[in-house]
Amino acid sequence: MKRRDIPLVTQWSRVEGFAPGAGDVSIYRHTDRQGLWVGSLNGRPIGCIAGVRYNAAYGFIGLFLVIPTERGNGYGIELWKHALKHLNDLPCIGLEAALNRVEDYSSWGFSGSSPTTRWQCIGKDELVPENIPKEAPFEDLMILQDDQIPSDVVQAYDANREASPRPHFLADWLNHPAGKVLALVDSNGLCHGFGRIRPCLLRAGEGWRIGPLLADSPQLAEYLLQLLLQRHPGVVLLDSPGLNPYANSLLVKLGFIEISQTLRMYKGTQPPISMNDVYGLACLELG
Repeated sequence: MKRRDIPLVTQWSRVEGFAPGAGDVSIYRHTDRQGLWVGSLNGRPIGCIAGVRYNAAYGFIGLFLVIPTERGNGYGIELWKHALKHLNDLPCIGLEAALNRVEDYSSWGFSGSSPTTRWQCIGKDELVPENIPKEAPFEDLMILQDDQIPSDVVQAYDANREASPRPHFLADWLNHPAGKVLALVDSNGLCHGFGRIRPCLLRAGEGWRIGPLLADSPQLAEYLLQLLLQRHPGVVLLDSPGLNPYANSLLVKLGFIEISQTLRMYKGTQPPISMNDVYGLACLELG
């Protein structure tokens, strides 16, 4: 995938209902420059796929589509084989499967782990003042925003809660100018939760996506969500992992409704990381 392909792939993703966020595809490409491809037929782009290597232990397949007029001709299988070959030496490969594709992926050695749920709510019309309160309603925690947040603090927090440390991806994700990032940090400089909200492209119109959203407790996750929702009125989407036992009840409490599900699947040994602190995934396309 070249830089010139990014607007086209973003539009394909929008039409498919992936709800790509502003700048997402550029970040995918930067995470693994050798891991994103566009399939062309007689010089005409007709599909795409990502097979991103995070490190020597973990990779992820996503952003997989063929334009509707060229489906059923085997082009998707060619893209799939190409991405899988790029990752075939890794002990673990993940993906998010549409429910009607689970059987297909199972035949390639992928096993189901847990459902991922896409939630939607309408952000509040009123906007809180631009100057966020410096004190959170929890002892010894401060709210930091955007460039106030020490990157190494968030990196350390995230690395213990994700399948693989992802410093390059996270640096691009949290420093992208579209949207806002909030973090809860104590007086010792330790992070206890963070989240990003960014503009996204819906099939019709625009909205917002929250992710990642990580926090030490449901109470802290709720507080971060309330701040993000108040500042961004309109349609808001969030993808929560099924392995978090607290996420569903929290999101229902805040007025989210379930709109779709996928199934997280792995080929190889599933990462042994607890998802109890992960309330929102950064994106389904890169896991």
